[in-house]
Amino acid sequence: MHSQLSSKALVLFNLGGPDGAASVRPFLMNLFNDRAIIKLPQPIRWIIAQVISRKRAPIAKTIYEKLGGSSPLLTETQKQADALRAQLGRNWEVFVCMRYWHPFSSETVKAVKEYNPDQIILLPLYPQYSTTTTGSAIADWVASAKKLNLQRPTKVIRCYPVAEGVIKAHCHLLQEVLTESSIPVQNLRVLFSAHGLPTKVIAGGDPYQWQVEKTASEIVNNLGVKNLDWRVCYQSRVGPLQWIGPSTEEEIARAGIEGKSLVVVPVAFVSEHSETLVELDIEYGELAKSSGVPEYRRVPALGITSEFVSALAELAQRLSAGQKDQRTLCPQHFKQCGCRTLR
Repeated sequence: MHSQLSSKALVLFNLGGPDGAASVRPFLMNLFNDRAIIKLPQPIRWIIAQVISRKRAPIAKTIYEKLGGSSPLLTETQKQADALRAQLGRNWEVFVCMRYWHPFSSETVKAVKEYNPDQIILLPLYPQYSTTTTGSAIADWVASAKKLNLQRPTKVIRCYPVAEGVIKAHCHLLQEVLTESSIPVQNLRVLFSAHGLPTKVIAGGDPYQWQVEKTASEIVNNLGVKNLDWRVCYQSRVGPLQWIGPSTEEEIARAGIEGKSLVVVPVAFVSEHSETLVELDIEYGELAKSSGVPEYRRVPALGITSEFVSALAELAQRLSAGQKDQRTLCPQHFKQCGCRTLR
C-alpha cells in the first residue's frame, strides 16, 4: 500500500527481449503471434508464427551471443525507470512492462494493482507511434487490466516525436559525435535510421513514417549545422513483403560510392539493444567498411540522458495534471495514433 502522497503509477512499455538462449524462440513466437505484427486470424497466425520462430531462432541466438547471450533491453529500461523515479519524486512509482517477454502485461498489472495508485499514466518508450508497437502494447495492457480487474483512472502518452527534451537530447548526442569525428561537413552524411515497417502498414494509416521524418527534421533544424547532408532510412527488414525505404543498407552502400563518411543516429530506438549494438554497430559497421565508407560512427541511444529523462517526466506530469499538448503532431488523415485528442 502507498501513502496518501504516493498516488501515481507510471508504466514504461518496451518490446522486451530474451533473457537467455532458451527464451529466444518463445520470444520470437510471442512476437510473430501478435495480430498487430501478422494480421491473420487464428489458427493461421499461430502456425505461421511457429514456422517463422523456428526458422529465425538460430539466427537470433547468434545475434544475442554477441551480447552475452541475452537482450540488454530490460536492464536498460529498468535504468530509465530508476532515473524517472528519481526525477518524479515521492508521489510516483515507476513500473516496467514488456510486450513479448517478461515482465508481461499481466505481471505488471498485478504489481500496479498491489501498489494501488490513484492514477495510472502509460508511457510507451516509442517516441513515434505505430500500431505495431504502441498500439499493440496498449491493447495488451487494456486486456490484462480488464482480466485482472485493475480499475484506476488511466491516461496514455501515445507519441512524442517532437517533444522538446527528446529533440535536445538527440542534438546533444549527435553534436558530441560530430565534434569528436572532426570530419569536414562537406564530406559527411548523417543517417537517421529507424526500424522499418511493411509499406502496407503505412498505407493503412499508420503515422510512424511521418513521425520518424518529423523527428529527424526537428533534430536537424535544432542542430544548426549549415549545409548538413542528412537522410532518413530504415533497418531490420524481415520477410518477403515490401518495406518502407530507403533501407539503411542501401544508404551505406550509396555513401561508399560517393565517398561520404557516415554518422548514424538511431532515431526511433531510445535504448541500446540488438538493433543498435549488433545491427548498427557490428553488421552495418562491417558493411560500411566493405563499401568504402571512409569513416563510420554511431550516435548512442537516448538512454538515461538528462534531457530525455526530463522530457519523459514532463510528459507524465503534464498529462497527469490534465494539461494538453499544444504542439501540432499528426495531420488529420492519420487516425490510428489518436494524438490529436491531446490538444
